[in-house]
Amino acid sequence: MSTEQTHLTVTRTIDAPAKDVFAVLTLPARHHEFDGSGMVRAADDTERITAAGEKFVMNMHGEHMGGDYRTHNFVTAYDENKMVGWKPAPEEDGVAPEGPLGWEWLYELAPQGSDSTEVSLTYSWSDVTDPALLKQVRFPVIPEEKLEESLNLLAAAVTKS
Repeated sequence: MSTEQTHLTVTRTIDAPAKDVFAVLTLPARHHEFDGSGMVRAADDTERITAAGEKFVMNMHGEHMGGDYRTHNFVTAYDENKMVGWKPAPEEDGVAPEGPLGWEWLYELAPQGSDSTEVSLTYSWSDVTDPALLKQVRFPVIPEEKLEESLNLLAAAVTKS
């Protein structure tokens, strides 16, 4: 991986209308269903995402984080049936973070007719500027094949909705 690279993007077509895909993406209680990394356990917040600026909390597990942890996700992008994104920030010693640390998950939806949607998932760490964090964390934490698995799982989650 190039040291200049600051994001990964994967794309796949899902056989469902954009509104159905968006409905799954904007419900944090369903995020564990399409997490290809296997880190998402459950949502603390079950309310649907409805706007940029909102925040939702997830229970996570990652060996790189020492096991179980909670992360606060700051919604950075919201355009109904077109785009939703968030920047996470893990709690430290049970204390909620003041703001995100710079990496982002962004889903972009492009209808391909009435019953099919091209979904692009971008995992970006371009806004990570803290030298200590950059020294501690080797980006990308989630490899491209896990992002592709996320889109495969999203397709399955949408069809069972």
